[in-house]
Amino acid sequence: MNGPAALPREQADRVENNPREVDAFVQLFNEVPVRDLVGNLTVAVEAYESAGRSFPLTLNDRSEAPNCYICCPSSAYIDYAIDETRNFISSPLLQRAIRMLIGLCAPLVRASGLDHQVQVNNWLYSTNPVPLLDRNAVAQMRDDLTARFPDRAVLIRSLNEIADPSTIAALKAEGFRLLAARQIYIFAGRGPAMTNDMKRDRKRLRTTPFEMVGDADFTEADYARAEELYRMLYLDKYTPLNPHYTARYIAEMHRRGILQLAGLRRLGGELVAVTALSKNGRTLTQPIVGYDTGLPVSEGLYRMMMVLAQDHATAHGLFFNMSAGAAAFKRLRGAVATVEYNAVYAGHLPRRQRVAVRTMEFVLAKIGIPLLRRFEL
Repeated sequence: MNGPAALPREQADRVENNPREVDAFVQLFNEVPVRDLVGNLTVAVEAYESAGRSFPLTLNDRSEAPNCYICCPSSAYIDYAIDETRNFISSPLLQRAIRMLIGLCAPLVRASGLDHQVQVNNWLYSTNPVPLLDRNAVAQMRDDLTARFPDRAVLIRSLNEIADPSTIAALKAEGFRLLAARQIYIFAGRGPAMTNDMKRDRKRLRTTPFEMVGDADFTEADYARAEELYRMLYLDKYTPLNPHYTARYIAEMHRRGILQLAGLRRLGGELVAVTALSKNGRTLTQPIVGYDTGLPVSEGLYRMMMVLAQDHATAHGLFFNMSAGAAAFKRLRGAVATVEYNAVYAGHLPRRQRVAVRTMEFVLAKIGIPLLRRFEL
């Protein structure tokens, strides 16, 4: 097991968007009511092809706000941002100052009209790795979608300078604006020897009294328990603004081959930790992590779920996007930080919205990014 090295330039197969998986995902969200899959989400999902690539496409209306942040920029940049100020509870003055700044920017976000959107490559995860796009592909996509949806902003989330430098350059060249979103962590899987923290985590996994649960071992009861464990961590401990993934969502995404599951259970008993892995081309993400937060931290349940993902990435030569959060934890385990962006095209929208988007881009670049880096948000 090795840590990160200097990352190679983009590869054509880093994110492939397998058409079979795109179709399976779109079919799921058209067969099952969305709220039965993600409890706090309203969205329409369809398949989209452009420049030889397949994408899941999502449509959201401004009337649906507030909606889950994965489809609603006002929730991401206002509600979620305010919630994140809980990290500054030990510095009340700083917390109030940041909340005031967010409040001042809220009218700007609403004026942008970005909640009325068509979003390309939205798998409805917090992190959606983006296939490699050149200028011709971007221009074709932009022209097609603005013609089909003349009143909607066009969005692509989850871009970063480590994985997507040439795609970002192509998007900028074709008129997209880059809005900073959060700081994420990338694990390349090769390079220097493991850190001491990584060694301790693997020892914990080898010696844990809990039983490993593989992808083929999940039962109906496990799907229900997986929802409960995810809720304990991401909704109860962190914030209810996160996607409310249900037992049915976890079961259907697993059965249809879109997500791979792993976990730990008491011997002969219920799950105590769970994770879902998404492999897209040569890129790995971890859309779901959950554990029994009532158990002692010394059990190392979160650490062991991250070990499973990192070791899977290393064993298969995958580029692991570890998403946001737990900054110090991820740095100590060989990940490197980078800023994630949302790409927005609003050139076909009324001037008021275009100006608001340009102003958001400027404010986020000058104030947002320094805050993200300074406080590792």
